[in-house]
Amino acid sequence: MIKKRLKYQSIFMIVGILFVLPVLVIATVVKNNLKEENISEPDYVFDEVVESSLPVVNTTTRIIKPYLDNSVTVGKSFYDYQAEKDSQINSIIKHDNIYLQNTGIDYVSDNTFEVVSILDGTVTKVEEDDATGKYIEIKHENGYTSIYKSLSEITVKQGDNVSQGQVLGKSGTTEIDKDLGNHLHFEMYENGGAVNPENYLNKEISLKKEN
Repeated sequence: MIKKRLKYQSIFMIVGILFVLPVLVIATVVKNNLKEENISEPDYVFDEVVESSLPVVNTTTRIIKPYLDNSVTVGKSFYDYQAEKDSQINSIIKHDNIYLQNTGIDYVSDNTFEVVSILDGTVTKVEEDDATGKYIEIKHENGYTSIYKSLSEITVKQGDNVSQGQVLGKSGTTEIDKDLGNHLHFEMYENGGAVNPENYLNKEISLKKEN
């Protein structure tokens, strides 16, 4: 009788083990899956990846003068509507008995001097006019345009990308304003409107480039 009871107990134990074992295995697998699904990287790892992928962009630059020769001086200034009367008179251009308001600055020197680009940009025009001689137009970032007239030589062509300080040509003489002699007539525009270059040259400006 005792043997028979032990036999039944053994059978019950085996059946119990066979029933409990799969349940334990399933529970372990589910627990591990839940752990894997909840695994996340620390926040600082993501932040480092994002920060390292951001491009470094210079947001400001300093506009340089359109020449490097220290002997160059201003021969005729930009016509300023708010300037004193004497200053306005000295900013008038006379040509064939016609008086014009100077939309730029005329830089003069006894000797021919090299003309350079005030900023990085793209040459959009290279032409020659009977009155103002050879001239160059350059488009820059943020709506700026620079124009270099009265040139005797030009070393760039339309479509060229130029760097700040790159030589564009040399100063010369023209029919208009003969009394200036050797000079550079320089104009600057912002969003299509003529501005006084003196308010921009040697000053730092913002260049908000799109990434």
